[in-house]
Amino acid sequence: MIHSMTGYGKSVTQLPTKKISIEIKSLNSKSLDLNTRMPSMYREKELGIRKLIASKLVRGKVDFSLYIEVTGEETSSKINKTLVKQYIKQLKDVINTGDETEYLKMAVRMPDALTTEREEIDENEWSEIAKVIDSSLEKIIQYRLDEGATLEADFDGRVQTIANLLNDVIAMDPDRIEGVRERLIKGVADIKEKVDENRFEQELVYYIEKFDITEEKVRLENHLEYFQKALKSDDSNGKKLGFISQEMGREINTIGSKSNHAPMQKLVVQMKDELEKIKEQLLNVL
Repeated sequence: MIHSMTGYGKSVTQLPTKKISIEIKSLNSKSLDLNTRMPSMYREKELGIRKLIASKLVRGKVDFSLYIEVTGEETSSKINKTLVKQYIKQLKDVINTGDETEYLKMAVRMPDALTTEREEIDENEWSEIAKVIDSSLEKIIQYRLDEGATLEADFDGRVQTIANLLNDVIAMDPDRIEGVRERLIKGVADIKEKVDENRFEQELVYYIEKFDITEEKVRLENHLEYFQKALKSDDSNGKKLGFISQEMGREINTIGSKSNHAPMQKLVVQMKDELEKIKEQLLNVL
């Protein structure tokens, strides 16, 4: 079962004096690109959070956010009353015709008017926050799994389309080869020169072998089968699927270059179109 790298998970919990919200978003990326946003008091826990996310999400551009909303009377910011009074006194010395409220508004905007006390992490509180982080990770993993199921269905359909087009190529191949043979014979006849029959047969075999696509057909069939097998594997390996799709493209391109037959080239173009859509979606597979 494949996993998408696109995902979203959010969980919220209410603690005695604050509400904690955890939000995790992810998009596709070649490696793990993790950005974290959290209050400074929890920074000492950041390394552990990064390790946990890396083990669970593996790859992708991931944004982790921890938000706090204070709901109780507790606050870490305090008014420096002595300093605010000094600011008011100095403001009055500058101009003594103002209103007390206006002086206060200006004073609290001055440097150090508000002081923030560094809080120590309550381990019991952090234990509850850790549960919320786990819940958010479970939600984003499920989101990725659901998106992966959608991608898998799309891949199945497109691979089957390529397989059907390949069957059409195989069906018209004998007529194509016969057409090549007839054109060569007609070309020689148009020259109106007597040729060595044995040499002509050798050259005819050479050119027909040059246009032969048997190996490419067999290899493409194998790649299509391997791609579908990899889709159904227990692990989600977008890179492996990407490598297989590259090999599929190589065989399709070779069939197109060897075909020398307009109806077959039309089928090749359709196969290329389906493969390009597969490659585009593979960029989002874990």
